[in-house]
Amino acid sequence: MTKTGQVTAARRKGSQTRADIQQAALSLFTERGYDATSMREIAEQLGITKAALYYHFDSKEAIVLSLFQENMRALDDLLDWAASQPLTPDLRSEFLGRWIDQSARQGLRTMRFAVANHAALRAVMPPRQGGPVERIGRAAQVLLGPDAPLTDLLHVRMALLSVHNAVVAAQGTDATDDDILALATRAATLLVGDLFPAPRLPAPE
Repeated sequence: MTKTGQVTAARRKGSQTRADIQQAALSLFTERGYDATSMREIAEQLGITKAALYYHFDSKEAIVLSLFQENMRALDDLLDWAASQPLTPDLRSEFLGRWIDQSARQGLRTMRFAVANHAALRAVMPPRQGGPVERIGRAAQVLLGPDAPLTDLLHVRMALLSVHNAVVAAQGTDATDDDILALATRAATLLVGDLFPAPRLPAPE
C-alpha cells in the first residue's frame, strides 16, 4: 500500500472508531442514563482503552455535542438542496419525505437519548441560536413560502416534528425503528393532506 493509501485507510478507520464511540455512548446514555454512564464504561463497551477514547472525545459532553452538530449539518444540507429547487408540489412531497427519513434513520437514536435524558441534555447543550427549532422554521418556509396562514404553518411544523413525537409516543413500548418511521409518516401525511401531496420517502438503499 502506498503512503497515501495508508493515510486514507487510517482516516477511514479513525472515522469509523469515532462513529462506533458515538453509537456506544448513545446506547449507554439511553439505557443507563447520561449521569450514570462514565467514559470508562463507554471504553469498556467498545473494548478499547480510555486513552483511545480520549483521543477522539475528551468528555461525555463532547460526544453529545458532536452527535447534535452532525444532525444539524445533515438538516442544513437538506435545506440548502431544497432552497435551490423550484417550489412545486413534488418538491414539497420529496422534501418532507427526506426530512422524515433523515430524522428517523440518522437521528432516531439521538432523539431517544434526548427524550430519556432531557434534563442532562439541557445542561450539556449551551443556549444558542440556530438549533432544531430554527431549522424547522426554515423548513416550513421552504414548504409554504414566507406568507403562509398561521394554521398551515403550524400543521407543517407539526409534520416536521412527527418523528420526534413518534419517539415520545413509543417510550415504554416495543415499537421498532420501522414502526416509528411508519407512524411518523402517517402522522405527517394527515397533517399536510390539505396542503400538498403526502411525504414521499426515499427508496431504501
